[in-house]
Amino acid sequence: MSSLAAVLAQAAPGLTAGPAAAAPTPTITVPDIEWTALLPILVLGLGAVLLLTLTSLARGTVTRSGYAIYTVLVATGAMATAAPLWGRVHAWDHLGKWELSPPYGPFSAVAGAIGVDGFSVFITLLIGVAVILGALLADDYLRREGIDGPEYYVLLLLSATGGVIMAMANDLIVLFLGLETLSIAVYVLAAIHLKRVQSQEAGLKYFVLGGFSSAFFLYGVAMVYGATGSTNLVQIKDLLAVKVPTHNALLLIGLGLMLVGLGFKVAAVPFHSWSPDVYDGAPSPVAAFMASGVKAAGFAGLTRAFLLGFGQFASDWQPVLYFLAAASMLVGAIVGITQTNVKRALAYSSINHAGFMLMALQAASPKGVTGLLFYLATYTFMTVGSFGIATLAGRTGDGHHDLADYRGFSRTNPALAGLFVLFLLGQSGFPLTSGFVAKFGSIAAAVDAGSWHLAVIGMVSAAISAFIYLRIIVAMYMAESDTEAAEKAPKAARIKVPFGAGLALVACALATIGFGILPNGLNRVAGEAEPVLVKEPVPAAASGADGAGLTGLDLTTIPTTPTTR
Repeated sequence: MSSLAAVLAQAAPGLTAGPAAAAPTPTITVPDIEWTALLPILVLGLGAVLLLTLTSLARGTVTRSGYAIYTVLVATGAMATAAPLWGRVHAWDHLGKWELSPPYGPFSAVAGAIGVDGFSVFITLLIGVAVILGALLADDYLRREGIDGPEYYVLLLLSATGGVIMAMANDLIVLFLGLETLSIAVYVLAAIHLKRVQSQEAGLKYFVLGGFSSAFFLYGVAMVYGATGSTNLVQIKDLLAVKVPTHNALLLIGLGLMLVGLGFKVAAVPFHSWSPDVYDGAPSPVAAFMASGVKAAGFAGLTRAFLLGFGQFASDWQPVLYFLAAASMLVGAIVGITQTNVKRALAYSSINHAGFMLMALQAASPKGVTGLLFYLATYTFMTVGSFGIATLAGRTGDGHHDLADYRGFSRTNPALAGLFVLFLLGQSGFPLTSGFVAKFGSIAAAVDAGSWHLAVIGMVSAAISAFIYLRIIVAMYMAESDTEAAEKAPKAARIKVPFGAGLALVACALATIGFGILPNGLNRVAGEAEPVLVKEPVPAAASGADGAGLTGLDLTTIPTTPTTR
């Protein structure tokens, strides 16, 4: 036995017949989670789960408007948790703005998967506004249609959670998770009106086409990972800054597939075919949220993925966005003027507006980002206000949306008709409305980037699309109608405006006028909402054996010099 032990010891030093040496304990690196960065996501997500749980256990004990009030409070709470993040990003305290040292400024969390900067906080606040307005519009609508319950509000909060994740995503996988959380909830929302066949068709079409778009996006992420070896936008940015990947074609194909997936969410041509049918069939408050909150999240994903992560490849994706912007503006305007259904006309109007936002984004400059954010903010109020009028005008059944149904609307409902005119003129870009300033900002960004032809296309499409809105105005004010019949119209034609919907419409009207007359405040905030990629600091233990301190923040921003064409 002793000779055997000697042989073993000689053959494998360290292997002895005595007690086995203790194996080294494997270590698992756990990222530090900064919960303050995740608070808006947690408030929205946990708020939805809590509402679903409580109503399942105590159904029937909530007042008629309790669900809407709860949703408004949750969205307000999420916005309240986002406000300190804005202050931290811009080095504010309760007394004002001060030049303070880190950790103030943009930062990342969860191992660099989540980024908090002015851009993500701005989009978070905007999605919170869309949730509040959507809840106020839906309160009376759901009771009127006999589908009142917590389901709409739970799905609305979950969809908003996904949108905020997209706005904060520093990783393509996280962006995909946010995209799916946003989308799945909206699929169900589109089909939530079980009494309308059109709603079921809208939900099914949106689900099928949305599933394909998600597959395109995920396959694009896989190709990007194959070309770069990472899905983290900071690491991808650093890699592309020092060398071009060997499989350059693989990277470009991945970018194209990702653009297809996100282009579907913002309803950009040629990925727009679902939009008119889904907007028409979905409940009107759902269409309002889709045109505002979902679109804001989609453009947030486009900005973070392409403008930040793949800014070095701007010369490759800018021409594609150039084409998408031009096609969206022209198709949305030209096809929109042929529509006789108000909700379908608003859907094509949304496509046209998406083209203007893409025009600002393709400029790939700080001025373009400012124009995009200003446009998203003002468009949210204009489109929610327009769909809010459609929500009330659709009456029971949500089916009175033909132009003929709006004949004499100014006589039976003069206040609603006046508000609708304001929202329509704002979308057309009428002076002294926020829509005029938004379109001017997008066109100015394109001109500043050298995209003169695209700017001309934008102005031409704005002139054409004005006919969409004028047709609706003519139907309300100038269409032939029997005056006596209008004066003796049944009570069903004289719409009683619920408190929640009226509050939402007044807020939208004030924003449409206020940001048109005094745009500097919002424009300044949009200018400060700069998207930034921040490399998470490395702890001293991981930085080397010399025990050096934390590495400095590595800020990667968009180019300060516009790309000329």
